This record gives sequence, C-alpha cells and structure tokens, in this order.
Amino acid sequence: MKYDILAIGGSAGGINALKKVLHNFRYASEVAIIIIQHLSPSSKSYLRTIVSGMIHMNVYEIEDKMQIKRGTVFIAPPNYHVLIEKDGMFTLTVTEKVCFARPSIDVTFESIADTFGESAIGMLLTGANQDGGQGLKLIREAGGYTIVQNPNTAEAREMPEYAIKHADPNEIIGLEEIGSRLNQILMSTGENR
Repeated sequence: MKYDILAIGGSAGGINALKKVLHNFRYASEVAIIIIQHLSPSSKSYLRTIVSGMIHMNVYEIEDKMQIKRGTVFIAPPNYHVLIEKDGMFTLTVTEKVCFARPSIDVTFESIADTFGESAIGMLLTGANQDGGQGLKLIREAGGYTIVQNPNTAEAREMPEYAIKHADPNEIIGLEEIGSRLNQILMSTGENR
C-alpha cells in the first residue's frame, strides 16, 4: 500500500512532541504531511517557523484553495478548521469549535478518511482533551494506518488515552520511537501490511 498523506494531531505538549518525531523522520518526501496543532485563536502562527527548522521540506501554513502535494508540510492555521476536498484542495472553515478547538483534529481526520481512505496515516500525539480520537477511528475504519503516542511518554495523557480506548489504533508507540517507526512504514511502501 502506498501512502499519500500523514496527518499529525496534537494539543498540550504537541510542539515538543513534534520536534522529537520529525527529528528522526527520514522518508517525509514520500508523503504530504498535515499538522493540526491546537493554538490560541489570537496567536500569530509561529508553528511554520518551528517546523521549518526541523525538517528539510517546504513548509506552508494552509490557505483556502491551496493544493495538497507530496513532499510538503502543511500547517493548520489558528482559528480555522481544515478540510481536504476530493480534488486535493484545502478548504478552511470557521464553523463551530469541536472539543473547544478550531482547528479541530477530528474535523481534519474525518475529511482525510473520506478523501484518502487506505492511503492515509493518522497519528495522534499528546493532548489534554478528547479531540482526534473519533477522527482517528474513521481513518482506521477507512483502511488507513493509525498511530497513537504511548500516554506514558505524553506531556498530557488525555488525548492519547481517549484515542486508545475509542479508536483501536494499529500501533501505540513511545515518543522516541515514532519517527523511526514512520520510516519503517514508508520504507516498506508497496509491500503488504
């Protein structure tokens, strides 16, 4: 199975977790990466600058009608939900918050499940609410591959614990091992899972 997209969701402690994941990640050019990190609605989005320093790829904050493409990192902007249409175009909305969050991980993961199905990898990191668990379940049910950070390695346990309980992820992995495991998954692309 060839994967087209890696979607990463996180909340409290998520930026520190991202640094560790991306530090060891070597096969990023094989997929499009979307990062949905809970940020203050009024914050200037500094996440693009941080991620640009972690990975040798082009990094963009998502804009409405931007086209998704492999080998690129896309960051969800503060105070917008991110959807991906069937034609691979991003749509930004300001509909109601989900789990008190906009961007919502669940909203984006659900869209990814609908659009990419089995060619998606969904990953949920540390966080202090329940956002992401239902969307991760939909990615799994659509045939995609799902990973949850081991709560014992999370700054905030609630998000990964909820996802483990409700989403039946393919793997639960300690933070230090996630980047290496993603390398293995993408290196074996084309082989049976």
